[in-house]
Amino acid sequence: MKGRLRALAATAASVPITLFGLVLVTFLIGRVMPLDPVLAIVGDRAPQEVVERVRVELGLDRSLPEQFLRYLGQLAQGDLGRSVMTSNLVTQDIARFLPATFELATVAILLATLIGVPLGVAAAARQGSWLDQSVRVVCIAGHSLPVFVLGLASLLVFYAWLGLAPGPGRQGVYFQDMVEVRTGLLTVDAALAGDWPALRDALAHLAQPAGVLAAFSVAYIARMTRAFMLAELQSEYVTTARAKGLTEARIIWRHAFRNTAVPLVTVLALTYAGLLEGAVLTETIFAWPGLGQYLTASLLNADMNAVLGATLVVGLIYVAFNLLADALYRLLDPRTR
Repeated sequence: MKGRLRALAATAASVPITLFGLVLVTFLIGRVMPLDPVLAIVGDRAPQEVVERVRVELGLDRSLPEQFLRYLGQLAQGDLGRSVMTSNLVTQDIARFLPATFELATVAILLATLIGVPLGVAAAARQGSWLDQSVRVVCIAGHSLPVFVLGLASLLVFYAWLGLAPGPGRQGVYFQDMVEVRTGLLTVDAALAGDWPALRDALAHLAQPAGVLAAFSVAYIARMTRAFMLAELQSEYVTTARAKGLTEARIIWRHAFRNTAVPLVTVLALTYAGLLEGAVLTETIFAWPGLGQYLTASLLNADMNAVLGATLVVGLIYVAFNLLADALYRLLDPRTR
């Protein structure tokens, strides 16, 4: 019991330290970037007195420690500033764009799990066979091929050449703004509204970017599953189970895979967090209106409030999933308790 309390105390103490470091790094990145937020607001041809007045209003004339304390005070009130690009509060923009990224990453991790886990198990069960070699080649190719190359190739083949997939975007022009926004997840909202043509259109637009992200994640999930299974299949309890005459399928799925589920949950949680934060290139290629595209557009427009706010949210998501993975590991593995 004392050990568990010490572990919880250590985790609780690490969270504010991690968040403070994240805020500090995000703030410093925003200050060292060669972009002037004042010029982004007033324009390049604004008079010098206007530039200086706006700089004072934003507090950029103060020292870095003073600016950082002011930034912390704004964050404590949930204020991420106002976006120059959209004229909205950054929190409002993030609330509008984040559901699209969440929908894309969720579908991608489901596809990657359904494909990657069975591939890894099958490869480990038939170590050295043609199937094992094929899975290893797929894993190497998946790690070697950049996601933007895979995305462009997918658009070229399925959209431009074969005409099997719709164009970039989240929905077709005909269905724009036809579905009532309830959850922000277009497929869920279309299903709740009973608009089946809009749902089919949304799924068709979702297939390519989700498939690209899933293909990128399958390699890692399959490789880790294979490694975990190989370690379990070489254990003494597996040898004992075989000596008792248990079927290979029962040994693999009932015993070995059950023990790999604990570290595998951690892998899946961190992969999901990586998809949520790393979909920038995919969203840009497929014109997917998510947080990644919002972050890219804000950076190109020198919209530093939006850039810092989106970066901070992405970091918070990753920290949250790290904590979730740690909690699940402790919950599922009795040895850690």
